[in-house]
Amino acid sequence: MRSTKESRREGRNFYFFISPWLIGFVLFALFPVMASLYYSFTEYDIIHAPKFIGAGNYQELFQDEQFWNSIKVTLKYTFISVPLTLLLSLFFAILINQKIPFRGFFRTAMYFPSMISGVSMALLWFWVFNPQAGLFNYVLSIFGVEPIAWFLDENYAIWALIIMSFWGMGAGMLIFLAGLQGVPSSLLEAAKLDGAGRLRSFWNVTLPLISPVFLFQLIMGLIESFQVFTQAYTITQGGPNYSTWFYVYNIYVNAFKNFRYGYASAMSWILLIAVMIITYAIMKLSNRYVYYEGGSER
Repeated sequence: MRSTKESRREGRNFYFFISPWLIGFVLFALFPVMASLYYSFTEYDIIHAPKFIGAGNYQELFQDEQFWNSIKVTLKYTFISVPLTLLLSLFFAILINQKIPFRGFFRTAMYFPSMISGVSMALLWFWVFNPQAGLFNYVLSIFGVEPIAWFLDENYAIWALIIMSFWGMGAGMLIFLAGLQGVPSSLLEAAKLDGAGRLRSFWNVTLPLISPVFLFQLIMGLIESFQVFTQAYTITQGGPNYSTWFYVYNIYVNAFKNFRYGYASAMSWILLIAVMIITYAIMKLSNRYVYYEGGSER
């Protein structure tokens, strides 16, 4: 009887102490998500009551040229920036993992830029890519390249944003560095005794052992690239000529400029479903390429 009373009291205390989180989750996470699902089937401008229109928003989306353009821009950014960021993060992690002087300084210096907020970073890079006085054009002029109007030219604007994405690779570098330092030295020594060089040891020993880290970085990088907004909003406003009209920026324009909240909600749910499908597909394919300690498949 006593143990039963104590367990009930512990249960009440448990729910009491987590109640602030539960209330916050329901009010600020669960309710908005479910409300957006309902609004996606309505015509809603926040002033008038929502008008149920069924799948009308979704039907209009697939006929909207700007919707498909935003997908194209986002995918172009994703397919270029994510692989390059992964490779650069891994490359610098390998360098810093070596026994070099001031290794702690270089590790901190590489990570520090990723701590700068998105708006501050965007304003910094706006001046770096300034057509007249920007550092980037100054460096190119040394090699005889004519000044480029990066954010004013539709052929270069997306490339400028891709270069900007490398600024935060320090966070990924640290995660790769942790994975590299977790590789057992005994396996590397065994590979060396078997006559394997550095490249072959990395390919056959190190890379398989850090493959879960690579998978995590890939999924997080894809999700982050699908949600690019700050750079497009702060610097380019989706231009020039819609060349940086990212998917999330398109959602913002429809929701907070055109006041089409139902339409924007439908776009948000398509993004959520796409992210879930892509993540699931990557996780299923990873069973063939990702090594987990213990050897059992998930």
